Amino acid sequence: MDRSSQIIRTSVIGIIANVLLAAFKAVVGLIASSVAIVMDAVNNLSDALSSVITIIGTKLSQRPADRAHPFGFGRIEYFSAIIIAVIVLSAGITSLIESVKKIFNPTEPVYTTATLVVIIVAIAVKLVLGFYVKKKGKQLKSDALTASGSDALFDAIITTATLVSAGIMLIWGFSLDGILGALISVVIIKAGIEMLASPVNELLGARVSPDLIREIKRELLEINGVRGVFDIILHNYGPDVMIGSLHISVPDTMTAHEIHGLTRKIAELMFERHGIILTVGIYAVATGDNPGAALQDKVLKALAAHKELVQVHAFYYSEKEKMFSVDVVPDLSCHDDAALVRTLTEELQALVPDLQVAIVIDHNYSE
Repeated sequence: MDRSSQIIRTSVIGIIANVLLAAFKAVVGLIASSVAIVMDAVNNLSDALSSVITIIGTKLSQRPADRAHPFGFGRIEYFSAIIIAVIVLSAGITSLIESVKKIFNPTEPVYTTATLVVIIVAIAVKLVLGFYVKKKGKQLKSDALTASGSDALFDAIITTATLVSAGIMLIWGFSLDGILGALISVVIIKAGIEMLASPVNELLGARVSPDLIREIKRELLEINGVRGVFDIILHNYGPDVMIGSLHISVPDTMTAHEIHGLTRKIAELMFERHGIILTVGIYAVATGDNPGAALQDKVLKALAAHKELVQVHAFYYSEKEKMFSVDVVPDLSCHDDAALVRTLTEELQALVPDLQVAIVIDHNYSE
């Protein structure tokens, strides 16, 4: 079963659980002639909304790419997660308002056997459902499922707090309903904001997982001919599709035909293993009798002495134009790129006064 099918199946389980719980509450409410329990059953039907939103978002995200959206509709999943996070956030704010009212105007709760049975069953169902859905959301990397599972867990926590508060009220005559409700509401609001942050960050272009970057580098460095992997830039177009680019360094003895085959192999490997649509750029490493090899070693050795540089690559030498260029990646302590370029240029120019020096500042977008 593919990822989308698993998300939909998990969401359907959420809908069924909420519908069955609503039916149970409705039957108990009608038998006990309790309007409150019947209304709570209706509320459970609305709880299924987050699962419905997840299903709709997943279905829409699977639409095939078209001319206007060449990379598909995978990012729709982020929008469905945002909607569910807003629902959780709204529930937290509403709960906080009602809890504050109860702090200033406490009311004594009245519980019957029927209402206690309903509350206990509701807590059990919501806990099991919440943990299951949230776990599947983490496994499938679905923000929408994770948010939906959290929503169910928060329902269980709020109901449990109400039950605890009622017990304290009945035993000691002291109402904690408002205070407990306010504290839990703050936790829910905080969680809602965190839920909202994840899909919003993906839409804004969050940095990809460092583990994925390390895995890509490891896989590519195992390929014959690849001397180094640099400048990895990746963009999410949904959980299943990424596009991006990187550079590899290869020996300058490779032919264009060999490089063509190598880049094709890399592109196919990255799409097959990670769903990445990749563009591969090439840096040539001077080797053997190449007149630039000695110069390359001299320049790289000089730059290696600079602790503020985390990476040096892309050395290029043109004997015809009497120039060379090199890319450097400074660490976060460097805030003035222009000053760094001046310093490095002056130092290298002193080493090779007959050549034009070009320093290119690169930035690390993936690590």
